Amino acid sequence: MKILLLGKNGQVGWELQRSLAPLGELIALDARSQDHCGDLCDLAGLAKTLRDVAPDVIVNAAAYTAVDKAEGEPELANAVNAQAVALLAQAAKASGAWLVHYSTDYVFDGSGKLAWLETDVAKPLSVYGASKLAGEQAIIASACQHLIFRTSWAYAAKGRNFATTMLQLAEQREHISVINDQVGAPTGADLLADVTAHALRMARQDATLSGLYHLTAAGETTWYAYAQFVIELARQAGVAIKVAPTAIKAVPSSDFPTPAQRPLNSRLNTSKLQQAFGLRLPPWQDGVKRLLAEMLAD
Repeated sequence: MKILLLGKNGQVGWELQRSLAPLGELIALDARSQDHCGDLCDLAGLAKTLRDVAPDVIVNAAAYTAVDKAEGEPELANAVNAQAVALLAQAAKASGAWLVHYSTDYVFDGSGKLAWLETDVAKPLSVYGASKLAGEQAIIASACQHLIFRTSWAYAAKGRNFATTMLQLAEQREHISVINDQVGAPTGADLLADVTAHALRMARQDATLSGLYHLTAAGETTWYAYAQFVIELARQAGVAIKVAPTAIKAVPSSDFPTPAQRPLNSRLNTSKLQQAFGLRLPPWQDGVKRLLAEMLAD
């Protein structure tokens, strides 16, 4: 099996290089790759790559993810998140390849308190969310064999993440304010990559598994409770934390206005994924503990 991975150096792409390697020949690209074009802004170059590589599986971990910047760059966001994805889907359909793609809770408007199902109506609040939804719709419309994984609050040890930001603030400040009205499940890129490899292996044997799935760690939290959890773990590990537990203030999203509106309810129901692929998703705390252990060991 020949696998073409796009976005190899992103958070999820980096972990996918590890998880996909045992499945077959892996050709991993990013926008700067020289041997083949991996730039989703270059549709002609991307089409040539697909012809030259002729993959059995296309895994797209590349995306335009600058949520606030997208409000002023809708054309670019749509070019990467929708038009390039449509090209990948059409190529997969024409060649019989599988397409694996990642989407987001931002396709929903964040209303209510129930976990979103795959069948719920999507109503994005932002340009970013709308562009990701358009990408999903292009894949489904192409009728190619696909696995679309919607996730939320993704993080990785590679690069900056919410935990590193909170720890930096906790070491420098005596008071911190953190949003407490957005709910979701912090989900590690390593979990996304491992589930992807497992699901892809099964789907290649059973085409009826093609479809859209929600994939997050189990449980839910707020950014405020997430910050408290991270800071307390670091404190217990001996990190010199300046902020006192009582000096972490819970505030509404309105205290931190942004160009793009965030969904308040980012809960995703993962029952369909777990039943289809025989999985038990671990609690979000487990992944964050591993993340902290890795960060603090450096």
